[in-house]
Amino acid sequence: MQPLHRTVLLNEAVQALQIQPDGHYIDGTFGRGGHSRAILQRLSPRGRLTVFDKDPEAIAVAQALAAADARVTVRHEGFAGLATLPAASVDGVLLDLGVSSPQLDDAARGFSFRHDGPLDMRMDPARGLSAAQWLATASVAEMTEVIREYGEERFAAPIAKAIDRRRQERGPVRTTAELAEIVAGAVKTREPGKDPATRTFQAIRIHINAELEELQQALDASLSVLRAGGRLVVISFHSLEDRMVKRFMQRHSRPEVDRRAPMVEPAAPLLAEVRRVMPSAAEVQDNPRARSAVMRSATRTAAPRPAAGGRRA
Repeated sequence: MQPLHRTVLLNEAVQALQIQPDGHYIDGTFGRGGHSRAILQRLSPRGRLTVFDKDPEAIAVAQALAAADARVTVRHEGFAGLATLPAASVDGVLLDLGVSSPQLDDAARGFSFRHDGPLDMRMDPARGLSAAQWLATASVAEMTEVIREYGEERFAAPIAKAIDRRRQERGPVRTTAELAEIVAGAVKTREPGKDPATRTFQAIRIHINAELEELQQALDASLSVLRAGGRLVVISFHSLEDRMVKRFMQRHSRPEVDRRAPMVEPAAPLLAEVRRVMPSAAEVQDNPRARSAVMRSATRTAAPRPAAGGRRA
């Protein structure tokens, strides 16, 4: 039986895209297709939907959808692939960040400390180092930096030292249960109701999949691929992602002043109508994984694009 996946902020995200029936839309994280199917319901036969995902299981679902619906194009890659699309070719971009319920609930994927399994954590298990492979060779300083920066974990140094001590005494950490046990022994206090391993697992997953770097690439690419009036919608599930999205939208929704030429008129903003939406109390009650979600949206303006190698005109 496939793990149940409930799409967070489904109606709110699709409404924020302001679907044009003949438009071209991007679902940058197909997952199990909840947002994609809702978008397709609003598209005409001339509309198009391009979906991205790294996860091979998600891609299998997406390919089955594409086989039944010619409007769908599938890209087996992360949403940084937005940068390969033609400029001003898209009417809306949706990014639903983080991991899905099926990924968390599948012990073999190694994303969760709640299910013992191989310590993998890769969005695409066929590419890159697994979490276990990285932990087997990373220095204490590197582990400390990753856990502190990506997990916002104040016990990062003790955790890294405990992992290193375990490696020297008993060999590499290979399973999620082993890592969770090591972290629990190194973290002396934790917020009520929060597992000691939460921040460390988040940090290693983000690092292994280069999630923040890819998010920045996708945000930057969205400014190029969106047509004037196109919509950018991003759903985040932790503060690092949301902070990046918030700052990006704030920065590009203000006139840009060139400090080297203060007398030159500021360049027009590239984004407008920046908004934030949180899940309703009813949705959080029905789906506890929605409780940390934050959705931010913005409209691409008609500001001119920069000339090659230069400043916007």
